[in-house]
Amino acid sequence: MDFSIKAFDTKNTIASAKAGVVAVAVFENKKLSQAAKALDGSGEITAALKSGDISGKAGTTLLLRGVKGASAERVLLVGLGSDDGVSEKNFASGVSAVLKAFSALGASDAIIALPMTEVKERDVNWAIRCVVQSAHESVFRTDGQKSKKDPAPTGVKKIALAVPSTAATKLALAQAEAIANGMDLTKELGNLSANICTPTYLANTAKKLGKDYKFDVEVLDRKQLEALKMNSFLSVTNGSEQPPKFIILKHMGGKPKDAPVVLVGKGITFDTGGISLKAGPGMDEMKYDMGGAASVLGTFRAIGEMNLKLNVIGVIAACENMPSGRATKPGDIVTSMNGLTIEILNTDAEGRLVLCDALAYAERFNPAAVIDIATLTGACIVALGHHKSGLFTRDDEVHNKLADEIMAAGKAAGDTAWRLPIGEEYNEQLKSNFADLANIGTPGGASCTAAAFLENFTRKYTWAHLDIAGTAWKSGGAKGATGRPVPLLSNFLINRA
Repeated sequence: MDFSIKAFDTKNTIASAKAGVVAVAVFENKKLSQAAKALDGSGEITAALKSGDISGKAGTTLLLRGVKGASAERVLLVGLGSDDGVSEKNFASGVSAVLKAFSALGASDAIIALPMTEVKERDVNWAIRCVVQSAHESVFRTDGQKSKKDPAPTGVKKIALAVPSTAATKLALAQAEAIANGMDLTKELGNLSANICTPTYLANTAKKLGKDYKFDVEVLDRKQLEALKMNSFLSVTNGSEQPPKFIILKHMGGKPKDAPVVLVGKGITFDTGGISLKAGPGMDEMKYDMGGAASVLGTFRAIGEMNLKLNVIGVIAACENMPSGRATKPGDIVTSMNGLTIEILNTDAEGRLVLCDALAYAERFNPAAVIDIATLTGACIVALGHHKSGLFTRDDEVHNKLADEIMAAGKAAGDTAWRLPIGEEYNEQLKSNFADLANIGTPGGASCTAAAFLENFTRKYTWAHLDIAGTAWKSGGAKGATGRPVPLLSNFLINRA
C-alpha cells in the first residue's frame, strides 16, 4: 500500500479533491468534523446523520456515493464517538473501520481526512503511525505456506493523508512506514513453521538484511561458540539436530566513537522444553519462542530503512530446545561465558541460558545501553496478561532513567510496557547448593527471578530486560505474531538518535 501526504487549504480544498473515496468523521451528537462540513454543501451528510443511518459511535461507517459537495466518487462517513476531543481508542477504532471498508471498495485510491490533529494527548505524528500500522495490519497475509493462496486483497491501494505537509509530518510518515515494514518482517518470521524458520533461516534473514541495508553481519557456529566458552547457550542446543547460530548485526549510523545501543534477542526457534518436556496441547505455539530474535530483526529492518543516525548492534542467540540422548538433563551444571556456574534444574527454563551468554558477549561492545527481548516466562502473562510487556532493570538513577525512556517510547508508540521489580531478594531464590546459580527460583515471582538471573550477567553496563511472552503473539482464532515490540524499540532508538 502506498501512502502520501496531501495538504488542503482554501485553494486546494477537500471538496475539490478527486479520489475514489474520501473518509471523513462524524460524531455521536450529530456533529460533523471540519472535513465533513466542507463536503456537506447540499446537506446530504447532515441528513444521513440525523436520519440515524449512522450513529457517530466510534467505528461505525456509512458509504455515500455521488455526494454533491464532493469531487470524490464516494464519501465514507466514520464515527469517532464524542466530539469533545477524540480519544485515542476511538480514533484507532475509526481508522480500523475505515481500512476495513476500503478493502471492500472498487476504488483504488483514497483520502483519509479524519481529525488527525485533534486526538487527546496525541500529536499528528502518532495519528500518522496509527493509520499506517493499521493499514499494514489490514492487508497482512498469513497464507505464505498454503498451497492455495487466499484471494488477493482488493480495494484501495493508495492512501493520501489529509494533514499539513511539513518536514515533521513527512518524517513521521517515513518512520511509520519503516516501523510497519519491520513489524511485518517480525510477524512473517514468527508465523513461519519451525521446520522452515530454523536458526539457519534466522541467520540467512540477517544476512539478507545486511545486503539490503549495508549492515555488518557475522554468524558464529558451534566451534566458535565453544571457543568463546558459551557452554550455557550450547547446553540448550545439545539435543537438537539443527546447528546453533549466534548472529551479530551492526548498524553504525552514528559517530564512530559513540557507544552503541545493543539489542539482544532470544531465538529459540522451537521449544519442546527439552527433557523437562512441555505438555502437548498448545506446543505448536512454541514456534513463537523466537519472538525476541524476530523483533530484533524487524527493528533492524526499520532502522535500516530510516537510515537512523545511531550506532545499534543486534545480538541473537538462536537454537532449538529438543529432547534426545544428547540433551541436557535436570541437575546438570554448566559454566557460562562469564565464568558463573549454573545448575540446570529445569531444561524448560532455557531462554535465560541462551541469553546469559549473549549478554556476557554484549559487554565487548562497551555499550551505552543493552536491552534484551525474550518470550521468557508464562508468569509474565499471569501478571500482565497480553496487554503490556514486562520491563525489568536495576533500581538506581541510571537504570531508572533507562526504564523511563523505554516506558515513554512504548506509550508514544502504543506498544506499552510495565515495570516489575528485581533485586537481591529475588537472587536469594536462585541459590544452589552445587553451583553459583540455579536456572529457576523457588516458587513465586517467576518473571522476577528470571530477570534477576539475567541481571547477574549485565553488571558492567546499563541494561534492561523486556519479557514479551504475553505480547509477541496471539492464540486462538486470531493466532499469529503481533510484531511487538518493534514499535517500542524503534521509537526508543529514534528518540536516542
